[in-house]
Amino acid sequence: MSEKNYLTTDYTLKSWFLTTDHKRIAILYFASLIFFFFIGGAAATAIRIELATPQADLVSSDIYNRLFTMHGIIMVWFFLIPSIPNTLGNFIVPLMIGARDLAFPRLNLMSWYIFMLGGCTTLFAIFAGGVDTGWTFYTPFSTLYSNSYVIVAAAGVFIAGFSSILTGLNFIVTIHRLRAPGLTWYRLPLFLWSLYATSVILVLATPVLAITLILIATERFFGVGIFDPRIGGDPLLFQHLFWFYSHPAVYIMILPGMGVINELVSCYSRKQVFGYKFVAWASLAIAAVGFLVWGHHMFVSGQSLVASLVFSFMSFIVAVPSAIKVFNWTATLHKGSIHFDAPMLYALAFIGLFTIGGLTGLFLACLAFDVHATDTYFVVAHFHYIMVGGMVTAYFGGLHYWWPKMTGRHYSEYWARTAAVLIFFGFNLTFFPQFILGAEGMPRRYHVYPPEFQVWNVLSSGGAAILAVAYLMPLLYLGYSAFFGARASANPWNATGLEWQTSSPPPEFNFTTQPVVTRAPYQYNGDFQAEPQNA
Repeated sequence: MSEKNYLTTDYTLKSWFLTTDHKRIAILYFASLIFFFFIGGAAATAIRIELATPQADLVSSDIYNRLFTMHGIIMVWFFLIPSIPNTLGNFIVPLMIGARDLAFPRLNLMSWYIFMLGGCTTLFAIFAGGVDTGWTFYTPFSTLYSNSYVIVAAAGVFIAGFSSILTGLNFIVTIHRLRAPGLTWYRLPLFLWSLYATSVILVLATPVLAITLILIATERFFGVGIFDPRIGGDPLLFQHLFWFYSHPAVYIMILPGMGVINELVSCYSRKQVFGYKFVAWASLAIAAVGFLVWGHHMFVSGQSLVASLVFSFMSFIVAVPSAIKVFNWTATLHKGSIHFDAPMLYALAFIGLFTIGGLTGLFLACLAFDVHATDTYFVVAHFHYIMVGGMVTAYFGGLHYWWPKMTGRHYSEYWARTAAVLIFFGFNLTFFPQFILGAEGMPRRYHVYPPEFQVWNVLSSGGAAILAVAYLMPLLYLGYSAFFGARASANPWNATGLEWQTSSPPPEFNFTTQPVVTRAPYQYNGDFQAEPQNA
């Protein structure tokens, strides 16, 4: 690591905060997201401690409302949505296509500043007094009754939305315009296909959320009848607008995770991804159909039966491309030379947890079951199996996979495998009991409950304690690795892909000579020899 690389070109704070290097901006996002992750995690910890007993032993109902709102807003808007695109995507996309940088480097830096402005605005709302509307900002509570910092928090989310739009535009233009010679669409790594589909959703859906938040502020400040039926508004309009964005937003969160899993499964089973074209087009199909299923969040809102039936049918349709991906990952593993390094453990955990989350999503797509399960812990469990069990697990897998490329250092494989197993165990112990709680009828967002639900809540809180420790572990061993880990070579996993053809960490402009692509992706020949950590 004696040669200059992107980490060692300059050490000043100015060089970091005014950088236009996509790799440094990825590191800025990485540090920011760790900060937001632990704030959201602290709120979750308080929630699970409170729910360990049926009585209100820790906080009042008002504080509890603010805690789960804080947890939801921070985790959804400032961790789950930006994590993989803005950190791993920012770092890897130009390297994967053989480019020097993203298409608009200055815009990329501006996106980070906009994201931080939105995050700080939301944090001000939370710490100045909090928000009690839930992360969905449902009307009429948010426009008429809540006396918390609704508009300030919504303004933070509104600002952060511009960061998402700019990042999506940057990725779309970059993938179209800056691919290396020979890198055709069907030679692109599947991670790029998933980020491309994600970017399309970001650009098309995020403005709808921005308009919705503006409408909340307009009604709250000026009394214009938009959602309030007493002055000519329609409260269902808010739900239509909100879920038109927020259901595709689920795919903003999970599609990049699916892209990461393609890279991991192929590398650690030393096989080509089975059905490459099906997996690639499945990403775009999920993005397209995802725009047509928002109404399945409104089965009990009073919309017509015909509309509910149509949305129910479309919800089953969107499961097809997701199932294609799971089938193809399984087929890729079949007869593969599988190596259980830490990134692969995360990939296998993702497949299992995402499958459970997806199957329980089909339950909620059924009208009859959804009426019973709406606003119960069954929904909480399903959502977390997809978003946390799926997306966060994929994020950790991708982070471990590309960590030697990002830092030029190895991490402790022993501690990484231990953390991966603990996360899988702790996650299931936390959220599987919530399926049972939901099926038995325990509503979500209540801080007191009948004593017969306590056993499952104690198990869930115990699992959350294990999960909290497991999530802290990567922070410790990766932090140690960044400064004291063994040096990594350019390609410690013997992986294919252009990002592994440059040094670790990469130089400032990624490649000393323009790479040329002459073959399809994932051309593994069965050999695997992970680099020893003390190399």
